[in-house]
Amino acid sequence: MISRRAWRPIRPLLLLIVGLRSAFVLNRPSYPFPEPHLSMSDELAGHMPADVEEWNRLLRPYATPAAAASLLQLTVTVGLLAAGFAGMLVLDSFVGYWAGLLLAVPTGLFLVRAFIIQHDCGHRSFFRQRWACDLVGRCLGVLTLTPYHWWKADHDWHHASSGDLSRRGFGDIDTLTVREYKALSLRRRFLYRLYRHPLVLFGIGPLYQFLVRHRLPLGLRKGTAKAVRSILLTNLAIAALLFCGGWFLGFGRFSALWLPVMAVAATVGVWMFFVQHQFETTYWADSKGWSFVTAALKGCSYYRLPRPLEWLTGSIGYHHIHHLAARIPNYRLRRCFLEIPQLRHATAITFRQSLSCARLALWSEERQRLLSFREALA
Repeated sequence: MISRRAWRPIRPLLLLIVGLRSAFVLNRPSYPFPEPHLSMSDELAGHMPADVEEWNRLLRPYATPAAAASLLQLTVTVGLLAAGFAGMLVLDSFVGYWAGLLLAVPTGLFLVRAFIIQHDCGHRSFFRQRWACDLVGRCLGVLTLTPYHWWKADHDWHHASSGDLSRRGFGDIDTLTVREYKALSLRRRFLYRLYRHPLVLFGIGPLYQFLVRHRLPLGLRKGTAKAVRSILLTNLAIAALLFCGGWFLGFGRFSALWLPVMAVAATVGVWMFFVQHQFETTYWADSKGWSFVTAALKGCSYYRLPRPLEWLTGSIGYHHIHHLAARIPNYRLRRCFLEIPQLRHATAITFRQSLSCARLALWSEERQRLLSFREALA
């Protein structure tokens, strides 16, 4: 018979697994709708809205947050994040550092879910009150190392300009056309290839973005006092958190455990954002031909993940719906998708299919496709 002492080192891991399963079951929406069969050749049921006004009328019923649902989601997410990190600390103490790192992946995914809540706060879709959204967004921004108000301004720009070739460069992943790439010098071609390399884009890049770029009030799209203040105050709050963590746990130990969590969250977050916009049949157009609705429906994918991963990533895989109506809370996106057949015409990408997106790097204006370097230069 196994003694109680023998179970002690792995008890936090078991509790975390049970807690995650319970949270997923309790928060999983149960709707009397079958899983839709997605196919680009399916006939759409009902009238297809032609403009933003029609889409707004269709989606408006889903765009009202429920305080109880938001508070439950916030409590469960922050609770699981704290439990995951506590489990890392216990395993580190009783078993060893490498055992503690085993929980860095699930804890990092909980941090991704916290970022999605912060993201909803930025769109004022998590609570009805602006002050409540801003308060929660600022606090979560300390955990995600993201200056809330500065990020919000850049992200709003992304929503207003996604797919517009003349408004690239802020709140998105740098993307060149084939023509622009061919016009570059050899040095700048090398730098662009280096930037688009998966090791940089999903490894070094996310860490640089969250650990370094978010700390510096430089190169801002609009260098407003509010944006600069957001960055500096977030830095102070992060320094206070680091000091408290270092005071109680030791600076080396705290950093050695939290940085891997942050690395997981940053990489997953950047990957999700990449797949949602950087797929072969995405949408780019010049300003004269650009359409907000087309950019949402054709330039954003439906990232079809297994339900547990969909839950962990806050349903942000329904990205075409989010771009059509950013005021819909994340916990209503799936229901919206199931109840409105017109939304099933988005490009659906499974996890396996998404892996091939990493090779894409150049937009062909002639072929209206995102191509790999080899395809573009053949």
